[in-house]
Amino acid sequence: MDIESIRKEALDNLKQIKNKEDLDLFKKDYLGKKGKIREFFSSIKDLPIEEKKTLGQKINQLASEIEEIFLLKEKNFNKEEKEEIDLTLPAKPTELGSLHPITQVKREMERIFQLMGFSVVEGPEIEDEWYNFDALNIPEGHPARDALSLGKTFYLKGGNLLRTQTSSAQVRYIEKMKPPIRIIVPGKVYRYEKTDASHETNFFHLEGLLVDENVSVANLKAVLKKFLEEFFKREVDIRLRPSYFPFTEPSFEVDMLCTVCDGKGCSACKRTGWVEILGSGIVHPNVIKNGGLDPKKYKGFAFGLSIDRPTMMNYKINDIRLFHSGNLNFLKQF
Repeated sequence: MDIESIRKEALDNLKQIKNKEDLDLFKKDYLGKKGKIREFFSSIKDLPIEEKKTLGQKINQLASEIEEIFLLKEKNFNKEEKEEIDLTLPAKPTELGSLHPITQVKREMERIFQLMGFSVVEGPEIEDEWYNFDALNIPEGHPARDALSLGKTFYLKGGNLLRTQTSSAQVRYIEKMKPPIRIIVPGKVYRYEKTDASHETNFFHLEGLLVDENVSVANLKAVLKKFLEEFFKREVDIRLRPSYFPFTEPSFEVDMLCTVCDGKGCSACKRTGWVEILGSGIVHPNVIKNGGLDPKKYKGFAFGLSIDRPTMMNYKINDIRLFHSGNLNFLKQF
């Protein structure tokens, strides 16, 4: 068989190939080590040098031509295989995101307080000293105003600061609303803290405020206990400890038996069995007055709690730093 006959035969065969398997057989028959092109080279080894050289060049050209067409057809088959969609295969599972555990808890807290007659309002994260300190009866020289030593405040250029608690919205809303006032103010706050398993420099805070006539500590305790029992969906043990806040008088720290360890002691409760869940008290008369109301006629109670810590207790999370870690293995649990 001469070169032209092999050429015609090979090209005709290539045109008829319809699948990858037949293409692989063609490669073996014509371009393989024992294929027809290799056999042709072997058949001319005994010819005179000049004749062998001439035929050798023609065989090389034939091999290049066949290989080029072969590679093009192979590329087309590979492309078709990649683009082919098997509609009988099950769909790939779609991984859906979920709400952050803090967001879930924040929404649940809002729901409970709304059922108790409270409205959900917002306040600015960047505050001035009046609403964050002065209006809340925090005098000049109080440690909370010192960003460098005992205080926990981040100051900004221009005299503003990052709010240290959403309590800064108290006077803003007393100025705007007429009693009875029942509001909660959830949002992010910032404090100069040394981070550990139970402290972070930024976390979520929820402030509660009720202003009306004839408000007492009994009202405060009843609202807080009802809220905590609705939130944790269980009977809760709480204790009120006398404390000091410039914006309330009297003031109380409210502790709750740790739900992570059931009072046995763990890192979340600093091995005490109790978790400081919130601060509270009867609104100081100066705060009522700064909001434009008569403190002889109106009284109120206020409370503030971290949203992060109840989230830890609800989901038995023992390190507050996990909330801002970006760890997907942690977040996928919720």
